[in-house]
Amino acid sequence: MTALDFSTILPELVLAIYALGALMAGAYLGKDAIARPILWATVAALLAVGLYVGFADRPAQVAFFGMFTDDAFARFAKVTILVSAAAVLAMSADYLERNRLMRFEFPILIALASIGMMLMVSASDLLSLYMGLELQSLALYVAAAMRRDSVKSSEAGLKYFVLGSLSSGMLLYGASLVYGFSGTTGFAGIVQVVVGGQLSLGLLFGMVFLLVGLAFKVSAVPFHMWTPDVYEGAPTPVTAFFATAPKVAAMALIARLMYEAFGNVPGDWGQIVAALAVMSMFLGSIAGIGQRNIKRLMAYSSIAHMGFALVGLAAGTAYGVQAMLLYMAIYAVMNVGSFAFILSLERDGRPITDLQSLNRFAQAEPVKAFAVLFLMFSLAGVPPFLGFFAKFGVLGAAVQAGMSWLAILGVIASVIGAFYYLRIVYYMFFGAESEGVESRMGGVQYLALVIPAALLLIGAVSMWGLDTAAARAAESLVGTPVAQAAVESPAVE
Repeated sequence: MTALDFSTILPELVLAIYALGALMAGAYLGKDAIARPILWATVAALLAVGLYVGFADRPAQVAFFGMFTDDAFARFAKVTILVSAAAVLAMSADYLERNRLMRFEFPILIALASIGMMLMVSASDLLSLYMGLELQSLALYVAAAMRRDSVKSSEAGLKYFVLGSLSSGMLLYGASLVYGFSGTTGFAGIVQVVVGGQLSLGLLFGMVFLLVGLAFKVSAVPFHMWTPDVYEGAPTPVTAFFATAPKVAAMALIARLMYEAFGNVPGDWGQIVAALAVMSMFLGSIAGIGQRNIKRLMAYSSIAHMGFALVGLAAGTAYGVQAMLLYMAIYAVMNVGSFAFILSLERDGRPITDLQSLNRFAQAEPVKAFAVLFLMFSLAGVPPFLGFFAKFGVLGAAVQAGMSWLAILGVIASVIGAFYYLRIVYYMFFGAESEGVESRMGGVQYLALVIPAALLLIGAVSMWGLDTAAARAAESLVGTPVAQAAVESPAVE
């Protein structure tokens, strides 16, 4: 190890030192008095690290004997993760205080999970991959069960822990198979074993188990079973976090693993990813129709959206990776705004998540109702909102890769899923008269609703270089020698 190693991992190191310092401060300075300052200090730390990573303009660097890679792809994903985490923490402050959940441990858990996600997207070895994944997962298991006096929250934490442990076991089994048949855990070493463009049976099984383990993390069907219950049972700020940053990290990790370790055989993993995409798009779109709880509905929404993101990945091209990265960034913006609204809903001081409670909401709060309309239209993929261009990008990548059948299925799933987004808009503007719901927002939470809604409309005209950054990130991943074959070969043989 050299000084270069530590300079390469400086953002993660700084955030880890901050998290440990905040933990000591909370333990010794009084839990109640220090909770709110720690929350806002964590928001500042996440944004500061995000700015440092975002404005870092340096060539790709490898550290710790090839286990950690800092390139444009990792930096794009890290900025999305850090900004999402900071936004969720900031907009949750009022909710946490109103519901007596303001504890100093929560922002520290978010910071530790963010460090794990940053390690995930930079991992170039199966060992560092697993370390980052578990650091993220262990923090989120605790966060899901944060409300100890709630049976649903405890159930959500336990269910997430048990199924997460199962997925970790599958991932480790796949890693052991890959190591056994390749003789190495490094992605660069694995791809050299697959020089003939054909996987041995052992490596194929190992790759499948690795994909299964990661499919749990992105809630891809048929490994989605934990998502609706955990989304509903966990405290809403935790659910908001689940719906944003961890999804970006897991999707980026799948892309790095597939392109850097198995880039010579896109036909093998492209078929698996395409199957996961189709099942996720249709189950998320169809099962969400029957939901009456808005948090469960957002769970099925996330399943469907992960299916669309996987369409871009299944294309097996640089344009597909670019479309996937843009999709995940736009998805994070849409969910931050949506959950800013969900966090504000209450009646008689109690949080409300029933869809029927939104009836005629626009009469009392027209500005908020129109902001939610923008968000729901974008989630549904209605032009001219950014959500439409996000879906158009991943479906276009599938067509370019000769997978028109996948794009057609994506369009059908999108039309089906649009029903439950438009139903929310119908309830708010044209629903039957019923007992209403209050929407209590602080200034930061109000901005977290209005700004994403505005960005989704204005972004259709100018994306402020986001598409260029995504293209550069995709090129840094797919353009590397270990992954170049993914561009030169068809996605599905």
